[in-house]
Amino acid sequence: MDRPALYFDHAATTPLRSEALDAMRPHLSGAFGNPSSAHRWGRQARAALEGARAECARSLGAEPAEIAFVRGGTEADNMAVLGRAAVAVAAGERPRTIATRIEHSAVREACDEVAARGGESVHVDVDPTGDLEEAGLANALSRGACVLSVMWVNNEVGTVLPVARVADRARAAGVVVHSDAVQAVGKVPVNFGRAGLDLASMSAHKIGGPRGVGLLYRRRGVKLAPLLFGGGQERRLRPGTEDVAGAVGLAKALTLAVEEQTEEAERLAVERDRLQAAIVDALPGTRVFGAEGQRAPHLLNLGFPGLDAAPLVIAFDLAGVAVSGGSACASGSTTTSPVLRALYGDGAEGLASVRFSLGRTTTSAEVSEAACRTIEIVNRARALAGARGG
Repeated sequence: MDRPALYFDHAATTPLRSEALDAMRPHLSGAFGNPSSAHRWGRQARAALEGARAECARSLGAEPAEIAFVRGGTEADNMAVLGRAAVAVAAGERPRTIATRIEHSAVREACDEVAARGGESVHVDVDPTGDLEEAGLANALSRGACVLSVMWVNNEVGTVLPVARVADRARAAGVVVHSDAVQAVGKVPVNFGRAGLDLASMSAHKIGGPRGVGLLYRRRGVKLAPLLFGGGQERRLRPGTEDVAGAVGLAKALTLAVEEQTEEAERLAVERDRLQAAIVDALPGTRVFGAEGQRAPHLLNLGFPGLDAAPLVIAFDLAGVAVSGGSACASGSTTTSPVLRALYGDGAEGLASVRFSLGRTTTSAEVSEAACRTIEIVNRARALAGARGG
């Protein structure tokens, strides 16, 4: 029991970077002003907030006015979908959303909410390589929509979707396009402007920033209704006193993640592939989800036949290894995830899906140890299942 704990759940959250914490410290104590106040304390806070906004814009290929600070990726996704639906309703139209079948629940359930309020939610199939089903996409776009949402990197299997190509199609059809880029930023090259996006979401705590902070990119000229009311902050898009320390921490973490992206992606891909090879070689029948197309370098989703995901994840925890049974937002679920069902159909059934996600602090030694423990855990679980006759 003296073996060190291993953290392989960076897609769920990452440790706060010391650089981000250092940047935040002055705004957690001495520089406490409200950015909306006119006095010197307020002006000091406003300067820090706008500096963070400009820093984020530079890192993401945007203009400062196109960046709105929010409370995280889920809120940003909801703002994009529900905010666009509200614009359609205000124009006297029935809101209609389009989304891929492998979107994060923050997008998927927001689209469901639009339908529950009298609108319509359309889903487009995605194949295991990440390509959208052509006929379905063409049909959906031909009927129009208030928003099309296509995630940049899938949070469960790491599949990279053709965001720029889909954005071109949507723009030609006059449809506003949104991308959940939470798992993409810092892992693959990201530039919101060059990708042709109208809306995009990201979250600080996935890249070494503070929890509870994110941003929504809104291209200049795109109409979006607020979800909350009671103030003019964030250009009336997100009322409420801004979290200056959080914005500063996000900006610092984002700058570092983008600067380090190329080198870190190469390192993570090598370690991810080494972890994959060691486990697959030792455990015949293991399925690698997401390997059919381009994958973000930090994600590895393995399916182990004949086992249940929930108890298997608990076994990993007892062995000192932090992993996830897919998306951390769906922890505790005992059914096959909607993402795996959408990508693989019946091919995902009967497999315990375990997501390993690597990060900046993951070492080669930890990867080697994680592989050894995984082999031990799965073999022990198989032996127990065999003893029970299951």
